[in-house]
Amino acid sequence: MGLQIKSSDIQEGPFGVDNFQDMDMDSRGNFSTERNEHRELLRMKNTNMAMEVLAKLMESRKAVVLLRLVRLNMPEKFHGLLQRLWFSEANKLTSSSMKPVSQFFERLSANIFKVCDFEYQLNKGQLVQMLSDIRQPYKRLSYCNSESLQSACWAPFDIYLEHIMDGKQLLITSGVSMLTETIMLLQVFNRASWQETFLALWLSALRLVQREHDPLEGPIPHLESRLCILLTIVPLAIANIMDDEAKFSSSSLQGAAKSGFMEIDGHGYQVDGKGQTSRKNGLISSLQVLGQFSGLLCPPASVIGAANAAAVKAASFISNSKSAKCGSVCGTHSDSYINAGGNLRHLIIEACIARKLIDTSVYYWPGYVSASVISFIDLPPVQKSPWVVFMEGTPFSNSLVNLLLATPAPSLAEIEKLYDIALNGSVEERSAAAKILCGASLSHGWNIQEHVLRYVVKLLSPPKPSTHTGQRSYLVDYMPMLSVILSGASTIDTVHVLSLHGLIPEVAASLMPLCEVFGSLMPTSNNISSTNDEPSIYMVFSSAFLFLLRLWKFYRPPIDQCLTGGGAIGGELTLEYLLLLRNGRIASHNYSAQDEFNSDQGQHEYASDKPEYVDFYPKLRAWYCQNKSCVASPLSGISTGNPVHELLAIVYLVLMGRLSSRDLTTGLRDLIDFLPATLGTIVSYFAAEVTRGIWKPVPMNGTDWPSPAAILSAIDSEIKEILADAGVDIPCGSSGQSPPMLPLPMAALVSLTITFKLNKSHEYIHAVVGPALENCSSGCPWPSIPIIGSLWAQKVRRWHHFIVVSCARSVLKRNKVAVAQLLRSCFSSFLGSLNDSTSLLSNQSSVSRLLGTIIAAPGVSPSLAPGFLYLRSCRTIVDIQYVNGVIIGLVTEYARELATRWTRMDSSRLKSSQASLSHAAAKAREVAVLGASLLCLSEKLGEVSAVSRILEGYAMAYLLVMSGSASWGIGSTPPAWAMARRARVVGVHMDFLVRVLEGNISLGCHPATWKAYVSCVVGLVVSFAPAWIQVVKLETLRKLASGLRGWHESELALSLLERGGVAAMGSVAELLNVIS
Repeated sequence: MGLQIKSSDIQEGPFGVDNFQDMDMDSRGNFSTERNEHRELLRMKNTNMAMEVLAKLMESRKAVVLLRLVRLNMPEKFHGLLQRLWFSEANKLTSSSMKPVSQFFERLSANIFKVCDFEYQLNKGQLVQMLSDIRQPYKRLSYCNSESLQSACWAPFDIYLEHIMDGKQLLITSGVSMLTETIMLLQVFNRASWQETFLALWLSALRLVQREHDPLEGPIPHLESRLCILLTIVPLAIANIMDDEAKFSSSSLQGAAKSGFMEIDGHGYQVDGKGQTSRKNGLISSLQVLGQFSGLLCPPASVIGAANAAAVKAASFISNSKSAKCGSVCGTHSDSYINAGGNLRHLIIEACIARKLIDTSVYYWPGYVSASVISFIDLPPVQKSPWVVFMEGTPFSNSLVNLLLATPAPSLAEIEKLYDIALNGSVEERSAAAKILCGASLSHGWNIQEHVLRYVVKLLSPPKPSTHTGQRSYLVDYMPMLSVILSGASTIDTVHVLSLHGLIPEVAASLMPLCEVFGSLMPTSNNISSTNDEPSIYMVFSSAFLFLLRLWKFYRPPIDQCLTGGGAIGGELTLEYLLLLRNGRIASHNYSAQDEFNSDQGQHEYASDKPEYVDFYPKLRAWYCQNKSCVASPLSGISTGNPVHELLAIVYLVLMGRLSSRDLTTGLRDLIDFLPATLGTIVSYFAAEVTRGIWKPVPMNGTDWPSPAAILSAIDSEIKEILADAGVDIPCGSSGQSPPMLPLPMAALVSLTITFKLNKSHEYIHAVVGPALENCSSGCPWPSIPIIGSLWAQKVRRWHHFIVVSCARSVLKRNKVAVAQLLRSCFSSFLGSLNDSTSLLSNQSSVSRLLGTIIAAPGVSPSLAPGFLYLRSCRTIVDIQYVNGVIIGLVTEYARELATRWTRMDSSRLKSSQASLSHAAAKAREVAVLGASLLCLSEKLGEVSAVSRILEGYAMAYLLVMSGSASWGIGSTPPAWAMARRARVVGVHMDFLVRVLEGNISLGCHPATWKAYVSCVVGLVVSFAPAWIQVVKLETLRKLASGLRGWHESELALSLLERGGVAAMGSVAELLNVIS
């Protein structure tokens, strides 16, 4: 039967019952409810207690440091915590169970979110850390004053944009990707809103265009390239920034973006707005404010029609939307002759709309288009667009081709159709399509320019037709089309635009097969002449070959290229390096990997997915090796029987009087007329002979050789005036010898070049001759430069100002004193003169004084601003270490003088105020920003008060970090070359700091300067480039942190170790215990 359990034997209580089987339903229900309520009460008490404990724990310093370590070194876990907090925050109002703990939850959340703000841990009581906080009132922009937008903190925009306009140096990296990095860098360093950042960028680009509103005539990139930067490069860079934000928002970190907290390269930064909206709203507001700068928005004459068309387009949109509400639709006007009040802002807006950065709602902004223009649009359109006619299938005619040449294509569809016709049409259609593709669609089709260029480069490497048979190269069948493409793509502005888009390596790879094929063909009797309108084998070969030579300094020996090399911006190129870059991009593209060349590389297609090497082309390789031997070796080292020895024999005949100089010039000119490609060998030979310096000078007397005497003295005077206006005062006139003399090879080369015609069809020849002639002249004794300039100025009077400017620039290549004076003038024009007792602290830094507002007014001799002259000269200066030393010396001198003048201020109360010291620190930052910008360009890379020494050390620290950031980036994933170089340089420098702190190295500077330098370097790196710290050895970080703690910089030491990675977390805990 078993045991009978009585009810009295059973414990009673909350969890015990009597005979459960005997309980009725009501008693069981009541008891269950009571039990659940009791459990809920205990749970709530536990929750409240836990939240209270957590809130109190999070108020402790150790907990905050722990969370910072998690955030910095385990970001995925920290963001998981944030997401839970956001989820709880979102459910707090709807959940009644959250109300009792809301106060503790808010305290907990507030303390955790404080961890996201880096400034939470800085001790602002320290002077050096106060200087490191760059968020000062001085930089806030006043939109009513255009000069205030030229604040020094944005000067790198102007300097960089003007620098890449130097047509004598082609970019090998896309200007889009480099500008994107610059934008991100300055936005972080200036701690600016996106509105401020984008507005400063637009204004810098507008100043770039206005600076050459009326350009000097000459074989250099002009307005077309500057407009490319404003309306294509800048919008594409902004699109990259928007894409970067979109990728971030769609990742697992989306919750962080929703809070307004952005993660930039491993460290947090609070921006206004939420996620991508902050950047887009910043762009929109910057475009709205841009309308206030009417002086910068005035369009150059060549784009007035395009600006009016953009304004008319907006008016048509508004008119059509109104008509649609009434049941009717108006026609669309694009007539350029309509005076619609269009300006550069209308073109900027269209560029942003085309790239989906903004939408057409901007057309309704007050004052964007006038009411009178909108009312005019109600009239019917005058004529149909030629592109509409083309897309309807109308065959090419002369009138249609001319209209399509002069009108940019409205979209990519038209370009794709042109490309198809250029490959598959009849012979006449192919040539017409290629010609149109290189017309206004390329030069003024800013909204699709990168696509047009891509198709132009693809046409240089047309695919092999499936129907092709026979041994002759299929490229011969494309000869008429290739001739047109080579002519259109090789103009000076177009080559520079290709360079701005980073396509030079692809162009080089596309030209090599053309050189090999057409240089190997034996022309028929009908295909020899290169003087008529029909394309010849010789002409196509010469066009491709000379185009290829322009892409690197083929006339310079390799040792010169090594001496001046360094970095993607500076340095000389070689053909091998161009191919290496191109092959690297192909490999990256094939594996869908990111690289440093183009952040938007996924948009590009390559004509071939195979690597290209010079060895693949035997005849081209033979010339390339021979050319390198010619420019680098004495003639005894070159095998006999080649064209170089034949040239040498001819020149010796002239020297011995057995051949007249006139016959030499005529013979060489006839050879070039027959086969223009021979210019490459002729230039290389004469360049080599000039640099050897073994030839005696010959008299430029007008009998044997042309004479410059008629204008030589005038050229001398103008060179002196240009240099004096830029702050350079050195003797640079001709020697006064009569007649003027030049080395024989130099006399022969310049006599040959002045016989060339100056029409558009010979531009590809001048583009090769001009840089080579300038390089050769700089290797001759000084009077050679004004002599050569005078000879050319006599021949081409409309190039007079351009020639004089080129001569003035050449002075700086050989004269260190002139370089030092010019750099000092750059600093004084931008910051104020050291000789003026008031300007340094009171004057506002000015980009206009540094770079000028205009290069030259029509009919007036050019007057170059010092910064502009330096930007056009810095690439030719060989002694880069000397330039760097001068820049660093000027930064130190200005910083010291700033502090000296601060100590001399009349009011001791004002002098001691934080606002006054902040102003002095702001000026020191301006000094460092200018110095860093100039250092990056050349990267081919008495007793004063304690405050003076601190400012001096601070300026040097800012100079170092700013220039390093511009060179290697601040992100955690820079390009491979930058990563390796950054790790090496940062590691070595940090080891140096430690060795000095340990007393192993003695310095000549004052201890206060050194302390300020070290503290500011660490503070700036911690704030803006924390990724640098992770490549430093842990032992170095520990020793550096120990030294900082000895200076009572414990918070800075802690911040340094916190960013040292997971390996440094133990060191953080140790230091925290010591501090506590």
